[in-house]
Parts: sequence; C-alpha cells; structure tokens
Amino acid sequence: MTPVKPVPLLNAANVLTVARMVLVPVFVGCVVASGMTRDGWQLAAGIIFVIASATDYVDGWIARAHNLVTSFGKVADPIADKALTGAALVLLSIYDELPWWVTVVILVREWGVTALRLWVIRHGVIPASRGGKVKTALQILAIGWYLTPLPDGLAAVGPWLMFAAVAVTVVTGADYVLRAIRLRRSPLPFPGPAPAVAPPADEPVA
Repeated sequence: MTPVKPVPLLNAANVLTVARMVLVPVFVGCVVASGMTRDGWQLAAGIIFVIASATDYVDGWIARAHNLVTSFGKVADPIADKALTGAALVLLSIYDELPWWVTVVILVREWGVTALRLWVIRHGVIPASRGGKVKTALQILAIGWYLTPLPDGLAAVGPWLMFAAVAVTVVTGADYVLRAIRLRRSPLPFPGPAPAVAPPADEPVA
C-alpha cells in the first residue's frame, strides 16, 4: 500500500494566508495615516483590502485543487479573514464612516458562527451555503466601497451596499443557528470524543 504523502506546511495556499495576515497591520497603518480624508493613503488602504480579500478565494481554491489543505490553513485562514474584516469595520466606525451598530452586528455574527462551529463539531461540519458566499462578497464590496475615495455621487451608493451586506449577514446567521441546532440534536456519528478536525479552508464563508 502506497503511503500517503504528507502535505508540506510551506505551500502556496498557506503562503497566501500568511500574506493576508501580514497585510492586516499594513492596511491599518494606511487607514490611520489617511484619517479617512480621501487621500492617497486611503486609496492604498482600499487597494490593500481588496487584494487581501481576494487572496482568501485564491488560497482556498489552491488548497482544494492541489490537495494542499493543512491543519495550519484550517485555523489560520478564518483568523486572517476575521482580522481583516474586523479591522476594517472597527476603523470605519472609529472615523465615523460607519455606524457602530453595523460593526457590532457583523462582528457578533462572524464570531458567533465560529463559536457555533465549535459547539457542533462533534456532530459534524455544517457546509458553507450559497447565501454565506453572497454575504462575504457583499461585505467585501461594501467595505471596499467605503474605503475607496470616490466622488460624492458614487460614494452615496456605499450605505445601500452596506445595508444589503448587513441584511444578508443577519439572514444567513439566523439560518446557520437553525442548522447548528438541528445538527446538535442529531445523534453522534461516532462514539467517544470529537476528532481533531476543522472545517475546510473555504468553510468560514458560511
């Protein structure tokens, strides 16, 4: 029987995940330097946010397509995502670009889903839904729109995009709670303690 070749920790998917984590403080520095005054630093912050967000899709695709899923990636990928999104939302609220309630609602939903994953892990993994993917895309689009220094006419679209992002965030969060409760009530698929597993690299978009 041919032994299974271990996946190397240093691979393209993990490198992109680490790069995204490294870009978070760079992004924060650009926002602070700009003070959200529609200057070059703010434009740089918007570009960095979009590029960093795009790496989430790329590293997930690479990991699945080339069988490069690792335990490190499963843990680091959602941490990098939440760090980037959380930093952007908090900074937008600090600079009065975004109401604090929007930031709180989105962050509570995102971290709440993470807590639910741990709550039901012994019973199985809830797959990412199409709504979750739409939610992630809307959040990235809305936050990127707020970060980019745009003419007033285009900037006025930002609140509508954010409203759509919040609405889908809440709806998909409620759906996830219901699915988690149903899964939690189901019989355990195996005896004994939960195995040391985590959702695939692309699962955090639930």
